[in-house]
Amino acid sequence: MTGEVDARVERVFGEHSAKAVEFTAMLTEHGVERGLIGPREVDRLWERHVLNSAVVAELLPQGSKVVDVGSGAGLPGIPLAIARPDLELVLLEPMARRVAWLTEVVDALGLQVEVVRGRAEEGPVRKRLADRDVVTARAVAPLERLAGWCLPLLRPGGHLVALKGESAQEEIDRDAEAVRRAGGVRPRVASCGGDVLDVPTTLVVVERAEPAARKDRRVRKAR
Repeated sequence: MTGEVDARVERVFGEHSAKAVEFTAMLTEHGVERGLIGPREVDRLWERHVLNSAVVAELLPQGSKVVDVGSGAGLPGIPLAIARPDLELVLLEPMARRVAWLTEVVDALGLQVEVVRGRAEEGPVRKRLADRDVVTARAVAPLERLAGWCLPLLRPGGHLVALKGESAQEEIDRDAEAVRRAGGVRPRVASCGGDVLDVPTTLVVVERAEPAARKDRRVRKAR
């Protein structure tokens, strides 16, 4: 790790930097052989993956209940858990071998994180993980499908925070109607980590609307 990267790691993770270094070392050693990352990603884990994920913490309120959907290698969930131990974080992943990896990492780093095997669209998962403040997702699916899977896990007023690339606004424009049907409102593009990363992390943020019945009751009461 270069001095420049080391300084950025310290800035993002602070007193928890050693855990971030250990996680990245584990991913460097085992990520390719376990099918978690591609070979080309090893040399750019810090910039493109670990720091890219961790800076999302800027957008999360203190003590938020967070589900990381399709956590895979643990991105963005593990870096968020390291940077923000105040978060109540669940890593949701359907594949057994990735669940095993996530469990190993959580145990090795001593993180207060729950690992759950399942898919966001499954009924039992929705019941178990309902009313969350934030749902995160990275490289999981197009916004149309992501909204349908993730918005039901949120409390009204909660936010889907999806890590996207340059196509973020295009996805919003293309999938706006699907997002609305799924119960999402005010989709927008956000950026974070501009003071740390060469290329800031780009996200799509979608709020879960309040149920229509609840809004109707408030309107009638106001009258």
